Amino acid sequence: MITDFKGKTVVLTGAGSGFGLEMARIGARLGMNLVLADVQQDALDAAAAQVQAAGAQVLALRVDVSQADQVEALGHATQQRFGAPHLVFNNAGVASGGLIWENTAADWVWVLGVNLMGVAHGVRVFTPMMLAAAKADPAWRGHIVNTASMAGLLNAPNMGVYNASKHAVVSLSETLFQDLALVTDQIGASVLCPYFVPTGISQSHRNRPANQPGLSMSGRPTASQMISQTMSDKAVSSGKVTAAEVAQKVFAAVAAGQFYILSHPHMLAGVQTRLQDIVNLRNPSDPFAAKPQIGQDLRQRLRAAL
Repeated sequence: MITDFKGKTVVLTGAGSGFGLEMARIGARLGMNLVLADVQQDALDAAAAQVQAAGAQVLALRVDVSQADQVEALGHATQQRFGAPHLVFNNAGVASGGLIWENTAADWVWVLGVNLMGVAHGVRVFTPMMLAAAKADPAWRGHIVNTASMAGLLNAPNMGVYNASKHAVVSLSETLFQDLALVTDQIGASVLCPYFVPTGISQSHRNRPANQPGLSMSGRPTASQMISQTMSDKAVSSGKVTAAEVAQKVFAAVAAGQFYILSHPHMLAGVQTRLQDIVNLRNPSDPFAAKPQIGQDLRQRLRAAL
């Protein structure tokens, strides 16, 4: 566990907005060295300027976390500037919706590339550095936090690619926790599973690579994709829990050695129902049982569009 953050180094992907930016702000207030990575250069520059003005030592690099060589370069630059990081927040993420059979190969490449492989690259690059630091100093402590989603514990319809990527991140993180426990007591791991929080992720298509345009075979969004986008925009923008509050939960969890970090604990009721479905070999329960009107509206809109 890390309880004194002053002077420690933290790596943050997706640092230009949302959770990453709020974590960077907290890190600056705590006197940490900040390694900021983001694919959007203007947002990265603004974040770096802000935390530097607060007195933090900052290394800021434009990084597409889906690209192994770019994350490896980030690791090398971090080692050269600050040494092994004490905290790594594999936070960068994107969203894509629509009926699962309507998602293109490019949709899968983009979402899994950022959401899953971005985390995998971060774990692959930084964990060995942290283990080496721990071996050299018995007092050294480290922690890795991977950002998943409640979509990694539940399976809401009309957002299958995102669900698949986030379930994989939860699995990766749980395995990381267990694997670390086999080899060290000095490095911990957590997984962040937020629900709808205003972070800008619903507009993540702004940073979609030009060579992965996605959409449908017609070149235009399908009806289900447009419906998903509208629902996502509304849900994210109306979220009552802020990104700053979630970021504070993350630092508190690191200090407490807590693995699962939730923005909306009441959503565990849905997780419990899902697990009971599995244990009892039941078909998946209606995800809209608590809000049937939303489910009915979605069904009507999708059936009318097909």
